[in-house]
Amino acid sequence: MIELIQITNDPAFARRCDALEGMRLFVDLERQGKAARQAGRNTFISTHQIEDIAKIRSQLRRSRLMVRVNPLNPGTRDEVQAVLDAGADLLMLPMFSCGAELEQFMEAVDGRTPVSALLETAGALDTLESWIATPGLSEVFLGLNDLHLSLRQRFMFESLAEGIVERVATAVRGHGIQFGFGGIARLGEGELPGRDVLAEHLRLGSQSVILSRTFHRNDSRFEDEVAALRTAEAQLGLRSRQQMEADAARIAATIGRIVSAVAASAG
Repeated sequence: MIELIQITNDPAFARRCDALEGMRLFVDLERQGKAARQAGRNTFISTHQIEDIAKIRSQLRRSRLMVRVNPLNPGTRDEVQAVLDAGADLLMLPMFSCGAELEQFMEAVDGRTPVSALLETAGALDTLESWIATPGLSEVFLGLNDLHLSLRQRFMFESLAEGIVERVATAVRGHGIQFGFGGIARLGEGELPGRDVLAEHLRLGSQSVILSRTFHRNDSRFEDEVAALRTAEAQLGLRSRQQMEADAARIAATIGRIVSAVAASAG
């Protein structure tokens, strides 16, 4: 069962998530540099505060609570301490570009909690083999939105069609570390439909994915949408290897058409 990651600072909603199997809650404190990186794009920039950690923590009985902190900076040690004091189960480091930055973060954490490395820069991708075995690292998660910007790609899922996600997944699994990538829309929605994204998660052995905002918008019941996703997960898990590869080729072709359309519209 893929762990479904839900970003929220709403205690009541967190309690609903915790009632479902296989959920991870996510408080997002990242601010530094994010607005400039994603200017002009329809992306979510969190307004979560450190006080939200304890509020969400108090609602959880079985789900882990992950907190994304800011990129490595002079205040990292203080931020890590505050986040751990508030009750985080797992810390996520964004926007690092080399093993030395990850090691500095690990020194600040000092083995007190597992760490998820958010791979979302060309530098982190290029140096993957130099940091993937860092002690204390429990997960590598590919942030496809910022990664596609860093790689100067035209579409968020282009790395999937180019084999980049598969290469990282193979390397991560080889070190016995948990692997996840990207976000997923509801099954029939998104430029690349959620069902296709889910199919690739299963093919590549992904263990976690972030749920998009579409899962809990006003015209649907969150629990029903998660149940539909779980049903699709079970169905897609029955595919043969040959069927998985055929789906992967079809999905890559779909991504190629989207990239071509984006290029054409850009002139």
